[in-house]
Amino acid sequence: GAFFVIGLFHPLVIKLEYRYGRKIWWALLLPALLFALASLFVKDIPSIIFGVLSAGFFWSTLEIQWQHKRALKGQCKRNPNRKYE
Repeated sequence: GAFFVIGLFHPLVIKLEYRYGRKIWWALLLPALLFALASLFVKDIPSIIFGVLSAGFFWSTLEIQWQHKRALKGQCKRNPNRKYE
């Protein structure tokens, strides 16, 4: 399950940064907090799944910042319709 979440979030971060920039990090933080909270109140397998999803969202809030820096350096594709600071 953890590898699936990593495989899911990696392209998601790339596409979100390309389309919206790093300002969208809060949209990743909110579900991270909700899944972390939910994992505390459910038992067994759903708790594990919510915890892994929470970790994936938390990591993505950092990764979107790093992806933005990579775009500034020219290490990944930039969106030509967006200004980069």
